[in-house]
Amino acid sequence: MIDFKELAKEYGTPLYVYDFDYMAAQYTKLKEAFRGRKSIIAYAVKANSNLSVIKHFAKMGSGADCVSIGEVRRAFLAGIPAYKIIFSGVGKSDAEIREAIERDILYINVESEAELGRVELIAKELEAKARISIRVNPNIDPKTHPYISTGLHDNKFGVDLESAKRMYIKANNSESLDPVGIHFHIGSQLTELDPIREAAEIVADLVRSLDAIDIELKFFDVGGGLGIKYDDETTIEPYDYAQAILGTLTGLDMTIICEPGRFLTANAGYFVTKVLYEKQNGDKKFVVVDGAMNDLLRPSLYNAYHKIEALTEADSQELQKVDIVGPVCESGDFFAKDYMLPHVEHNDLLVIKSAGAYGFGMGSNYNTRGRSAEVAVEGSKVRLIRKREDFEDLIALEREFLED
Repeated sequence: MIDFKELAKEYGTPLYVYDFDYMAAQYTKLKEAFRGRKSIIAYAVKANSNLSVIKHFAKMGSGADCVSIGEVRRAFLAGIPAYKIIFSGVGKSDAEIREAIERDILYINVESEAELGRVELIAKELEAKARISIRVNPNIDPKTHPYISTGLHDNKFGVDLESAKRMYIKANNSESLDPVGIHFHIGSQLTELDPIREAAEIVADLVRSLDAIDIELKFFDVGGGLGIKYDDETTIEPYDYAQAILGTLTGLDMTIICEPGRFLTANAGYFVTKVLYEKQNGDKKFVVVDGAMNDLLRPSLYNAYHKIEALTEADSQELQKVDIVGPVCESGDFFAKDYMLPHVEHNDLLVIKSAGAYGFGMGSNYNTRGRSAEVAVEGSKVRLIRKREDFEDLIALEREFLED
């Protein structure tokens, strides 16, 4: 049981708290689901990029799915070996591609014919052979939030099947490219199995057609995060997820790459914020807290729901309908609207749950607000894994350019 009051007293608020034991249990559950096949669980670094979180997974044998060269560097720094690092993302710069090839990572996930051309040219300049995978867009509706849907033709990601086949033939004929994998990613927070199975079938059939023309791929890279419970969602069991994918690979000897982010960390994370005061505007009641949209953006960006628990000593536990809002000067600065909460008083705590993924990492310094501290809880041990930013941190890159 995490003592949020003690942590808030020790480290201040707003504060991110991560349950590392929960993360380990989730990782083990997913790895076990693919036990019958060669597999790499490649943690999606964007979900929570704290170095201590990445290192936690590295110690369990995890790989890393990265979408910037900064994330690739984080993965190396946290101890993930090059042969388990994948570099994805739509807009890779020449400098990023060059560094990825020089670092000899497992492969680069290529998103377009234009990008394939850049990778080939840079590899040729380096007198290297770049291992690549191609992101195929299977045009499957993942039935998730449109902002995190990635597998339809009107999304910016990947290439269609015919373009992919053409790109594989080009790569196979190139002295500077080595096509080793195939990748698809239909969206995040997936809660239905059929779209995953259907997408895997389409991509597996493409693998077989490539195999028929002597293009043999080694890695079957399944992107798209298993959904988690924020409220009352029906989620997919890891075993069922694994079986749906493996069932499409009959006759193919390939290593499965699985790229979970949210599944491993979301429900391991809590955002703790302190009540400043309650405020009444006509019939509308607000609870104003010290955390804000710059700390946790998901409610404002996606209108996302997070369960919120009040830690209060107030006499009345009768529920009232409130908007929970922060200090940032935007109407979109809220954590919940019309949320049923007991009466709270100054310095009471609110614990916002399921905040371990796409929380701190999407934060900003808007309104010149320092980002929260982050704390890890593992067994009976608690440790600070990122200090709270102060004003000097925020102006460090500007101060020297201030004119007299």
